[in-house]
Amino acid sequence: MCFALTGKAQNIYQDPEQPIEKRVEDLLGKMSLEEKVGQLSTLLGWEMYDNSGESIEPSAAFRDAVRNRHIGSLWATLRADPWTQKTLQNGLNPKTAAEATNALQEFVIRESRWGIPLLLAEEAPHGHMAIGATVFPTSIGQASTWNPDLIQRMASSIAEEVRLQGGHIGYGPVLDLAREPRWSRVEETYGEDPYLNSQMGVAMVRGFQGENLNSGVNVASTLKHFAAYGVPEGGHNGSGLSVGLRELHSSYFPPFKAAIQAGAKSIMTSYNSIDGIPSTANPYLFREILRDEWGFEGFVVSDLGSISGLRGSHKVAATGEEAAKLALLAGVDADLGGNGFDRNLVNAVNEGMVDEKLLNEAVSNVLRLKFEMGLFENPYVDPEKAREGVRNDKHVQLAREVAKESIVLLKNENNLLPLSKDLKKIALIGPNADNIYNQLGDYTAPQEESNIVTVLKGIQNKVGTENVTYIKGTAIRETSQDEIEKAVALAENSDVAVVVLGGSSARDFSIEHEDTGAAKVSQTEGLISDMESGEGFDRLSLDLMGNQLALLKAVQATGTPTVLVLIKGRPLLLNWPEENVPAILDAWYPGQEGGNTIADVLFGDYNPAGRLPVSVPRSVGQLPVYYNYKAPVKHDYVEGSAEPLYAFGHGLSYSTFKYQNLSINVMGGIDGPRISIEFEVTNEGEMDGEEIVQLYINDLVSSTVTPIQQLVRFKRKAIPAGETQAFKFELGKNDLQLLDMEMNWVVEPGEFEIMIGASSRDIRLKEKFTVK
Repeated sequence: MCFALTGKAQNIYQDPEQPIEKRVEDLLGKMSLEEKVGQLSTLLGWEMYDNSGESIEPSAAFRDAVRNRHIGSLWATLRADPWTQKTLQNGLNPKTAAEATNALQEFVIRESRWGIPLLLAEEAPHGHMAIGATVFPTSIGQASTWNPDLIQRMASSIAEEVRLQGGHIGYGPVLDLAREPRWSRVEETYGEDPYLNSQMGVAMVRGFQGENLNSGVNVASTLKHFAAYGVPEGGHNGSGLSVGLRELHSSYFPPFKAAIQAGAKSIMTSYNSIDGIPSTANPYLFREILRDEWGFEGFVVSDLGSISGLRGSHKVAATGEEAAKLALLAGVDADLGGNGFDRNLVNAVNEGMVDEKLLNEAVSNVLRLKFEMGLFENPYVDPEKAREGVRNDKHVQLAREVAKESIVLLKNENNLLPLSKDLKKIALIGPNADNIYNQLGDYTAPQEESNIVTVLKGIQNKVGTENVTYIKGTAIRETSQDEIEKAVALAENSDVAVVVLGGSSARDFSIEHEDTGAAKVSQTEGLISDMESGEGFDRLSLDLMGNQLALLKAVQATGTPTVLVLIKGRPLLLNWPEENVPAILDAWYPGQEGGNTIADVLFGDYNPAGRLPVSVPRSVGQLPVYYNYKAPVKHDYVEGSAEPLYAFGHGLSYSTFKYQNLSINVMGGIDGPRISIEFEVTNEGEMDGEEIVQLYINDLVSSTVTPIQQLVRFKRKAIPAGETQAFKFELGKNDLQLLDMEMNWVVEPGEFEIMIGASSRDIRLKEKFTVK
């Protein structure tokens, strides 16, 4: 029996007073080969309970998995969406979710030989993907806040909601650099820059994990996806790429390294291959870099089905046993999906293909987290606490705060915004103006409509129902049911037209899914869903789809002042709107409070300060387009500029800010440089506001080619109207170093240039300094 149930330790592993490593060693020594392999299996959790409406019981599939496969973990037990076929009617609410996880734990502790509790992993990138949880902006919106402290608070709230319902691991953050906007998963990332990604990733890890994983309100963080997953060839999800080691270490590794150093307990492999080696079979990534170089002590989990994919997709293994061997040799500890290791790994060990010592290491890495989280002593949760604590008022207000700070004002010609609340005839038009799922993004559970504030509801809350008239106008992709003529008539008789366009990652029950859970693009005829983004929905172009641009052009042609609001998951081509529409807001997928926050910005109750974490191209022909490309400076194309339409870091305010009084003090040489940078920013506008100052650096002469500019610091700070705030940054060795020709990190003597401004293109202060 488990110590948690008997109150008396019979074995060392059951005694909480013993050191964790001693407990792991004791338990490992008692386990059979099959039990060890079972601990590495993470099965699909939503299949593991039966909900009759009156009681929740372990399913037959779960009972079989425990008794015959000795499983150690479940994934997405509480997930609800079209793939899992869990709805508001047959899914779980926070209270019944806690009851379900308790029932599963009780069964596994009672029925397994050693009473080992389950690890329950849950999807949690912008809120727990479970019915009744708080829905925050997706990661690309989180990054647009440029506010790691706020994101850490958000992550703490998400962790609390997961843990109160019985979960232990939160999948996130996604630390892939998004340098390919055609890729379907841009919305899940923090954008194109390694430093911004690093800061956001560290914030998420600290928020998830807190100071004590045994707190009852914290979860372990699983970093996704190692490595270089966000730049697939042609934007095709999971495709391979060829990238040099220097670029891996300089651009793609730093966010993961920073999160590992912040204490992240888990990391996930990626579906792609790098230079012909699948991530899930790459010992360089997980043994040499992750463990030997960075000192990682957590566990590595495969992405769903990626161990089997070594045989089926990548074709680097002829049998399941060979695939299991490759993954274990590479340093993969846990098998998400449960079909990659299982009997294949048992057979591989029995046949001498795999040293059982490697298996023991993997099992130890998984068991260690169970002990760290106190699951042997406290495997259960309180359903009443889950009912009270999930989506509470504090978390809803935090969702609104994150959404407000994420909104980016792209354009505001002649100060059209903010709008007056005295307007009596407001035309609200567009497919994303009143669609709850289109504003939430992928990895979102079914929602009660009353929990989500659309743009229509938000504006009505602000100025009254009688002053707002709504017409959809068109769909995101469908072109056979347009109401453009009605929209034009409405705009002609209104004081202002707010047009809400963009994209959607909303899955519906007509969408088919891959075995990995990615949505499957269908070319069959029939009514087309709005979904044009989200995992599996890669794009050929980046145009507004369907008749959206035609709708916008028709409304703008009426002469009524027009505001474009964008709700979407990836950068889209906005050349015509930039040339013709006077005001443009980008809200990404703003979450459940999106409508309120968009209204706050439109009507001046909040002064926007969000900044783009990713460049917005002028053409697909430019791709890739990102700000910190390596020298030489790009020249223009025959057809137009090589510059992005909107640069990384761009975002306007209702205030204007003046940068001044830059001073730089250099101390130390190449072995220990310290560069102190001070300057001031004055709010010269009439409105209180926030400014996000950005500090970039350029190594003017270097032994290997380096970026033309690289973000090294940023700070979001409130500055009241008419007041001045001082900013101070200090740079060190890590900010100036490069990988030399021998692949050593070094600071080279010579000149550097500091660039400080409001975006990567809007540089206000410049000065050079020398490191000797």
